[in-house]
Amino acid sequence: MPTERSSPLSRALSRAVHRGWRWVQRTGAVTAQRPGPYRFRRIGHGTKLAFPQGTVFGEPWIELGDHCIVGQHVTLTAGLMPDLDLGTDTVLRIGNGVVLGRGSHVVGDRPVDIGDDVFCGPYVYITTTNHSYDDPHEPVGKQWPRTAPVVIGAGSWLGAGALILPGARLGRNVVVAAGSVVRGEVPDHAVVAGAPAKVVRRWDPEAGWQPPLRTPPPRPIPEGITPEELLALADWDPSGWDGSGEKGTLDPSS
Repeated sequence: MPTERSSPLSRALSRAVHRGWRWVQRTGAVTAQRPGPYRFRRIGHGTKLAFPQGTVFGEPWIELGDHCIVGQHVTLTAGLMPDLDLGTDTVLRIGNGVVLGRGSHVVGDRPVDIGDDVFCGPYVYITTTNHSYDDPHEPVGKQWPRTAPVVIGAGSWLGAGALILPGARLGRNVVVAAGSVVRGEVPDHAVVAGAPAKVVRRWDPEAGWQPPLRTPPPRPIPEGITPEELLALADWDPSGWDGSGEKGTLDPSS
């Protein structure tokens, strides 16, 4: 199928638009040194909110730790609506090294505590508020919602599209599978999946992961490896490699 050939002018305009957009993204990003229109209680060193931001309000009750990455179109809100007086305590606290993927929402009118080094895929939704439907004669959207604090333990991973409901308390290093709906308590070092989410794997200090992992853990790339050597690994067959530098029988349970 023939393709339309662009003129030199259209190519130049295209390059100019992309250069301009990259400038807007750099200039519109929010940091402690360049907070833009926002007045967060704290923005830590090395933390950046990518441009364009999502809905942001209640910033005086929001704390962002050091070296956080907040993707484009991420919503961060404290309170049910803007311009409320929420008292003296922080409502939304995000620890150090947290990553919030593009399009995620963190909505808290009750306390939300996200621990250090929590990584969220895109479109994760964390909320302390849920609609109630007690009165069968009143529209659900007009009924007073139920609220409860949310805690997400340090080192956890929340897959794309995960939903964390009011009252959820996730332990340390918890894995939430993509698309899961989490409520209630989740113990440390657990993997949860489903809607509602259930524990599907858990770490036992004596027996290890139960049920056992299906694949061996990945090995870190050695320091000093060259790009050419990395490309060669793509064609390397690891079957039979025992890790000692010699060919041998690989024990899957090791």
